[in-house]
Amino acid sequence: MKKRIAFLLLFCSLTIFSQKNNTKLGVGILSGKILDSKTKQPLPYVNIICKNLKQEIISGGISNKKGEFIIKKLPLDSLFIGIQFIGYKSIEKKIKLSKESSIFNLNTIFLEEDTTLLKEIEVVSETSSMIQKIDRKVFNVGKDLASAGTNSLQMLENIPSVQVDYQSGNINLRGNQNVRVLIDGKPSNLPAAQLLKQLPSSAVKSVEIITNPSAKYSPEGMSGIINFVLKKNVTTGFNGSFSAGIEHSINTRPTASLDLNYRSGKFNFYGSYYLDWGNFETFSNFERLDKSLNQDINFLDNTTSHYIKSGVDYYINKKNTLSFYITKSIADTDFYVNTRTLLNNNLIFDAKNISVFHTQETAYNLDYKIDFNDKGENLELEINYSKNTNPQEDTNREFINPNSKVYNYTNAIKNNNDIFLVNLDYTKPIKNGTLELGLETRIQNAFNKIITNQEVETNGNPPTKPRGNSNFTYDRDLYSAYINMNKEYEKLSFQAGLRFEQFKVDGLFSNTTQTNLEPYSDEIFSIYPSAFVTYASSDKHQFQIGYSRRVDRPGIDQITPIQEWNTPLSISVGNRNLKPQFTNSFEFNYTNSFKKGYFTMGTFYRETKDIIGRIFDIDNTNVDRQLLSYTNYNTSKSYGFEFASSIRMTNWWMLRPSFNSYIQENQGLVNSNFIQVENVLTTARISNSFKASKKLRFQLSSSYRGTYKNVLVKVKPYLLVNASARYSILKGKGSLSLRATDIFDSYKLDFSTTNPFPQNGQFTLEYSSIYFGFSYNFGSGKNRERDRKYRENNETESSGGIL
Repeated sequence: MKKRIAFLLLFCSLTIFSQKNNTKLGVGILSGKILDSKTKQPLPYVNIICKNLKQEIISGGISNKKGEFIIKKLPLDSLFIGIQFIGYKSIEKKIKLSKESSIFNLNTIFLEEDTTLLKEIEVVSETSSMIQKIDRKVFNVGKDLASAGTNSLQMLENIPSVQVDYQSGNINLRGNQNVRVLIDGKPSNLPAAQLLKQLPSSAVKSVEIITNPSAKYSPEGMSGIINFVLKKNVTTGFNGSFSAGIEHSINTRPTASLDLNYRSGKFNFYGSYYLDWGNFETFSNFERLDKSLNQDINFLDNTTSHYIKSGVDYYINKKNTLSFYITKSIADTDFYVNTRTLLNNNLIFDAKNISVFHTQETAYNLDYKIDFNDKGENLELEINYSKNTNPQEDTNREFINPNSKVYNYTNAIKNNNDIFLVNLDYTKPIKNGTLELGLETRIQNAFNKIITNQEVETNGNPPTKPRGNSNFTYDRDLYSAYINMNKEYEKLSFQAGLRFEQFKVDGLFSNTTQTNLEPYSDEIFSIYPSAFVTYASSDKHQFQIGYSRRVDRPGIDQITPIQEWNTPLSISVGNRNLKPQFTNSFEFNYTNSFKKGYFTMGTFYRETKDIIGRIFDIDNTNVDRQLLSYTNYNTSKSYGFEFASSIRMTNWWMLRPSFNSYIQENQGLVNSNFIQVENVLTTARISNSFKASKKLRFQLSSSYRGTYKNVLVKVKPYLLVNASARYSILKGKGSLSLRATDIFDSYKLDFSTTNPFPQNGQFTLEYSSIYFGFSYNFGSGKNRERDRKYRENNETESSGGIL
């Protein structure tokens, strides 16, 4: 849209010039580069208009994809230069060309978005697209048919480099589960899977995959960061959208959402509400091969979730902006677990358990930004506070031995977590680049209390003893500062930075039956460097090399000395002597843009020292039960190759293939034996989008995941096939969506293991489903592309210090 308008304006301007102006052209040359004043990103297709002193147009040009322009054959005279771009404030400069100075370079020109005069219709792409930036890949979700009616966890299945294990909720980035998930650049107290299940994909504008974050960002997350950038409406007047749908599989799950926005004068008010409820079932079975022991475990998750966000932006004046928003996430869950165990075809264990959760997380965000000038120098202060409460009531009943308190017991659990963040960022343009400085304070507090009447088995007399009530506090304070600088030299651009972090942790654990639970504490100062080099040989070819140092600090469950009863056949306990694991990450990427699309490929190498791994042992009190713990191993290496592309085959057919292959080392102790396994994980996706008419579109996609293995299990490959369609109604303001997920019902996780017991198993999820939905947009305003923090397309680059 912008490109067409830009060419049209220039064409009209030059046509008028050719008809009304006879000024002679000369040998003067004008050049320069145009950037967005807030994001420092190049602006392509900007109009540059040259006028004489009579304000008559004599020549002009358009900036390229790098924001650069050059205009030749200008008269040697005084000229007015006008720089115009839809959605941005126009700039006019006066220059003078002479025989002594026939070449004039405007250097870097920063355009500021116009939020008061210009209006622009927002065109949302029908399919997702990818933008390669210096430290991330940005996937604009668009109106992807495959994402219709899904939550954000399901949507990740369509993003290259990412794999989702729906059985466990684990998210893998480049084959590694150690990934940091953020919403609008902010961390959450909720587990990533739970958070993303509550967030509909319709609320997401783009997904940022940051595999090698710069020094601006927190180094936590060994494989990188996945940041979900939410949509934000800043249209004039009153506007909104409504959607509702229903997904059916074994159970039926309705969903609904409402987005509202009112923009008037210096204020922008907005609010969103998302609702999702229904049952989700999982069936699993385990078969021991060394004895006739079979176990069936069936899960039923009955959850009603609400996600609410509201806020206001106050544009005090051209240089000062104050913003505030609040989000609230609520999930009420009844989680049922039915377990049946047969030995020699005789039922020896039959349990029905229910856990009731009432999870709430509330987050408050206050942001103030001041722009010192129109060149991009600014200071931003951001304060964020989030609190999560997750009380849990467990009732466990076993019918073969109803008097045994090993399996017949109740738990009353209290979980409170909060995060307090203060972030200060300063940005200053320098010659051909930008200098960034930042400070961050992050304070995290966690409290857990368990009151239980459960007993555990012993080797002595009596054969059982009380498990004991327990509680712990786990407080982490982190203070950091960073310096980051980027520079450009013709076809080369560089970015380098250092992040300094002081980390302190204090944990206090107690249990009424366990003794010698010493307090846990640690204090570490670390420096995290990062560096990137990008070479653009032309507008079509871009090469990039990146490096960063990352860290993964032990979590609560990995260091707690309190024994946790996971399942009837597994108990876990932490290791207070665990050390953080540090990773050096290197990557190389190449992107080729061509007339009908793009393709990108890359490779990476990671080396992790003191890697945290698992320990698996047999419980001496019950030889059929596992004891799980953690320890540090020496070094682990992983490397891989990625490919993704988007090709417009015809005017009605868009093809998007992707392929990933990762090789990683897994290490662990199994029954006191050290085992190292090399895992080769291969995934492939292909998506076809078809335009049948102006109103009707189809999409057919499939994904394949190869064999996965670690020190304990080997999981067989699987293939998914999905289909979807959308039909536009109500003059384009509404649409009907139909989606079929896992058409052939093939998402079954078949696994086998030899340690610590030889067994086969399978998880079958209620994943195959069909969805039907309706959406409608209403209101009178038109979008003006300006967000709360002046970020390009609502991206969160300038909040890097908070991560």
